[in-house]
Amino acid sequence: MWSLGCVVVTLGVGLTVNAVSDSDIAGYVGDALYATLLCFLVALGFPRWGVWWSAAVGGGLSWGVEFLQLAPWVGALGARYPVAHLVLGSTFNAPDLARYVVGAAFGAVVQLILFRPGRGGGALV
Repeated sequence: MWSLGCVVVTLGVGLTVNAVSDSDIAGYVGDALYATLLCFLVALGFPRWGVWWSAAVGGGLSWGVEFLQLAPWVGALGARYPVAHLVLGSTFNAPDLARYVVGAAFGAVVQLILFRPGRGGGALV
């Protein structure tokens, strides 16, 4: 199942980038990979939705989480629980929204490449 493999690889790359780098570039890559991961999770959970729907929903969920960061309790939750910080972030940052679009688009491109008929992953197009 290609979707599960994409989820595992994206999660591994994202956690590795987060662990080994403190630079701004790692933050940018992490933001894009967050949306890519959500795109793949949507494709895994709803395989008949198609590539563009999974990208739109994954990107939309990323945007929703970013706007959720405007609530003060999200930062407090992230400070208390490191996993919550990885999932929810801590503070709203408008430029992250563009990075989520890039990540969702990347997820769509990967799906278009991998999920073609005859590739063993099923056609999501």
